[in-house]
Amino acid sequence: MAQKKNASQKSESTVTRIKASDTKPAAINDAPKESIAKAPESTTQKQKKIKKPSAKGIARPFVATGRYFAGAWYELKQVRWPTRRATWGLTAAVLLFTAFFIVVVILLDIGFKYLFDLMLGK
Repeated sequence: MAQKKNASQKSESTVTRIKASDTKPAAINDAPKESIAKAPESTTQKQKKIKKPSAKGIARPFVATGRYFAGAWYELKQVRWPTRRATWGLTAAVLLFTAFFIVVVILLDIGFKYLFDLMLGK
C-alpha cells in the first residue's frame, strides 16, 4: 500500500473529469496559453505542395468506383467479428425468440377464431 502511495506521489499527472454539461473539456480550459512560433516556409517547401491530378472524362466513374471499393475494404478490415461461440449463441437466441412468437401468434389466432365462432353462433 505504501508503495502505491509513493508511486502516485512521484507522478505529477492529474486526472480531469469532464462532465456532459461542460461546454469545453477541462483539459482545454486549463491548458497553458503558450504561443509556438512557426518557422517560415522556405520556397522549396512551397513548391513541393502539388495537387494530385483528378480523374477527368471517361475515367472518372471508374476511379470513383475503385475508391468506393477501397474504402469498403478498409472498413471491413476494421470490423471486430464475433467468435464462433458467440455466433452460435446469438443464432440460438434468434431461433428461440422466433419459436416463442410463432407459438404466441398461433395461440392468438386460435383464440380469436374461437371467439368469432362463438359470436357468430357456429
